[in-house]
Amino acid sequence: FLHSVNFYSVRVPYKQEKIVVDFVDVENMAAWIANQGLDNVLAGVTGYIEEDFRNWPAFDKTPRVASHSTHGVIELMPTANDDTYSFKYVNGHPINTKRGLQTVTAFGLLADVDSGYPTFLAEMTLLTAVRTAATSAMAAKLLAPRSASVMAMIGTGAQSEFQALAMRKALGVNTLRVWDTDPEAVEKLVNNLTPLGFEIIQAANAHDVLDGAHIITTCTADKTNATILSDDMVATGVHINAIGGDCPGKTELDSALLRRSDIFVEYPEQTRIEGEIQQLEDDYPVIELWQVLTGEQQGRTSEDQITIFDSVGFAIEDFSALRYVRDHVTGTSFSTKLDMIAEPQDPKNLFSLLPSGNG
Repeated sequence: FLHSVNFYSVRVPYKQEKIVVDFVDVENMAAWIANQGLDNVLAGVTGYIEEDFRNWPAFDKTPRVASHSTHGVIELMPTANDDTYSFKYVNGHPINTKRGLQTVTAFGLLADVDSGYPTFLAEMTLLTAVRTAATSAMAAKLLAPRSASVMAMIGTGAQSEFQALAMRKALGVNTLRVWDTDPEAVEKLVNNLTPLGFEIIQAANAHDVLDGAHIITTCTADKTNATILSDDMVATGVHINAIGGDCPGKTELDSALLRRSDIFVEYPEQTRIEGEIQQLEDDYPVIELWQVLTGEQQGRTSEDQITIFDSVGFAIEDFSALRYVRDHVTGTSFSTKLDMIAEPQDPKNLFSLLPSGNG
C-alpha cells in the first residue's frame, strides 16, 4: 500500500514556516508588461492559450456565473484541470465611464487542486485586455485571410489598442481603419497608436470604416441588441472578430450576416447565452475553436468565405493568462507575498489564532 501512494506529489507542502500567496498588483502588472514589452506578452499569452485550447477536454467547463443589474453585470469565471483551479472576478458596467470609472475591472486566482490552497493572485483589468486580444489573435491566425493587412475597428474603447497590437504581432496588420460614435475615444486611440508606427485612417461612419478591410473587429460597450454590422455592409472573404457581445441581450451583428457566415466560438453552452448566436436557434451549427487547433475541424477553407469569431471570453483563457504571468513573475521584483492562509500550529484548532480573552 505504501508504494502506491506518492507522498511527494503534493505541490503545497504540509509543513513549512509560512505558506504565502504570490500577488501581482496593478502597478507591478503594468511595470512587468512594460519591462517585457507588450508585444512579447501578447505573443506569450497567445501561446499559452493555444496550448490550453489544445488540451480543452482536460478542463472542467461551465458557463460563467453572472449577476445582472440595471447598469451592468458581475461575473465569476471558474475552470480547472487535474492540477490547477482558477477563477476570475469581473464586472461589466458601461455606465461607469460617465462616473469616471472603468467599464471593466477584474482580478483572478490560481489554486492547487491537490490541497485546495490558493497559490497566485493577480489584478486582471490590464490582464483581461491582454488575454482578450491574445485570443483574438489566435483566432485570426486560424480564420483570417492569409493576405490580411488592413483591420477595421468599430469601437475604440479600452480594448482597442490591445487588439491592434495583437493583430500586428500575429499577422503583420499595420493599417487600421477606425470609427466610434465618441470622437474622444478615436482621438485617444490615434494618440496612443500613432507613435507605435500604425497607419490610422479615421472613417466617417460605420460603412466607410469597412472599405478595404480584411479583418473587422467590433468592440462596442452598450448593453443592447445593436446592429453594428448589417448583412449588406459586409463583403465576402473577410474575417469578423466580434468581441463586443458578451451577455444576454447584447449583440452587434445582424442575424442575416450570421447565417451567411461560418461561426466559430469558444464554449457553445456559454456563447448561446451571451454571444451573437443568442439570436439564432439553439441547435444552429457552430464550430468550437479548440477543434480547429487540434485539426478536428477546418477553419478558413476559401477566399470568399466569411468567418466570424463570436467571442464572449471564456475561463480557460483567463487560466492561461494567469498561468503565463505566474510562470514569468514568481520570484521576481514584480510580485509580492500575501498572507492569506490561516495556519494554526494545530490544524484542528483555528480558535487558537485569536488573542486570548475572546470568549
